[in-house]
Amino acid sequence: MKAALYARVSTDMQNEGYSIDAQKELLKKYCEVKQIKDYDYYVDGGYSGSNINRPMLTKLIQDCKNKKVNIVIVYKLDRLSRSQKDTLYLIEEVFIPNGVDFISISENFDTTTAYGKAMIGILSVFAQLERETIKERTRMGMKERIKGGYWPGGGKLPYGYDYDKSKGILVKNERAESVKKMFELYLSGWSAERIAKYFNIKYDKIVMQILKSKINCGLIEYKGTVYEGLHEPIVSKEIFDETAKLIRQRSKSKLKQGSFLLSGIIYCGKCGSKMRYQKWGKKGYKICCYSQQSSKEYMIKDPNCQNKKHWAYEIEDAVLGQLFAFSLNPKQIENKKDHAHQLNITAIKKNIAEVNKKINNLINFISEGLATDEIKASLIKLSEQKKALVQELKNINYYNDKNQLFLDKITNLNMVWDDLSFDEKKAVIRLLIDKIVITDDKADIYYAFEN
Repeated sequence: MKAALYARVSTDMQNEGYSIDAQKELLKKYCEVKQIKDYDYYVDGGYSGSNINRPMLTKLIQDCKNKKVNIVIVYKLDRLSRSQKDTLYLIEEVFIPNGVDFISISENFDTTTAYGKAMIGILSVFAQLERETIKERTRMGMKERIKGGYWPGGGKLPYGYDYDKSKGILVKNERAESVKKMFELYLSGWSAERIAKYFNIKYDKIVMQILKSKINCGLIEYKGTVYEGLHEPIVSKEIFDETAKLIRQRSKSKLKQGSFLLSGIIYCGKCGSKMRYQKWGKKGYKICCYSQQSSKEYMIKDPNCQNKKHWAYEIEDAVLGQLFAFSLNPKQIENKKDHAHQLNITAIKKNIAEVNKKINNLINFISEGLATDEIKASLIKLSEQKKALVQELKNINYYNDKNQLFLDKITNLNMVWDDLSFDEKKAVIRLLIDKIVITDDKADIYYAFEN
């Protein structure tokens, strides 16, 4: 008789009371008592009994099918499997059809008897019940732990944190500053792809996962419920919420066919031609230079233009991100206002007063009969100078009013954007932006309030 002695210990239950060596010794003694001399060990160390995807169990199944084994012996039933379904499968679909008997030492029965077959099924049910009970207790303990603000452990640690096992909490590491910078850059208008390149992260999806993780603002989410964590946050709740709102707004900007938000205001930074939306397979649209792909000759400025093509949603995300950044922080727009805001209105008025004084003096000379050609020429020159100064003063007031209009439009843009129709969104963008110039990976936005 050729026997297969199977032993197993799982990764999460090393203190089960019977190690691999202990099981092997008990199995060996059983064979000695039953005078079974031909046997091999099949050992799965560090594998759960919740399924049958184990290397040595797989080999055992194959050996049974190849008629290399007559009997399978285990120390205890749950060493074979903790699942009733899997246990019955092994006995009824693998062992019995191939003439292989099955014996469990602890339960003191085997499949050569009807009683043994019945008891195997019953014990499998109880083994599974025990496992489910342990899992339920573990989940309850885990929930209580998380409710207390402790890190549950297991899985991959969040980017920017390490785990302090002695305290049971997350602690910030050297990457935390990078995470903080990611939030700042995203709120300033950067796309996730650009941030990923900046930090040498392989996928922009990883950046989005970081920006969406509530861990970064001091929270722990478990089974759909959010709890206050004991760990130190990387960003404030306010910054996290602003970022989450911006992510939602940008996601709604993804292109639908015929919805070209920036058409007409995008220019090629290499040849000066306009750029257009072009269908790019089933994935969407790309922004391409007219010089590269156009049947309209008058649109082509350099047939050899090599400017890069970009996904339209990436360009739109970057532009909307910049506008929403202004909206979140209106002071930023003031830093971009026209130079007229820095001109000294008082100095201009003083210059006008001095010109008026000179004009009056010349008029006095003329009234006294000293109207020479030289005086008349000076008077004409001063009048033109005064006209220019008055116009400059008007321009300052005009730009002040114009910039205030832009400031009013953009102040709450992030709050009202979702409620605008597509045509309204397009109109707002054209009011605020004169043009966008794309040069390879660089996009320069020229705002109307800078003209």
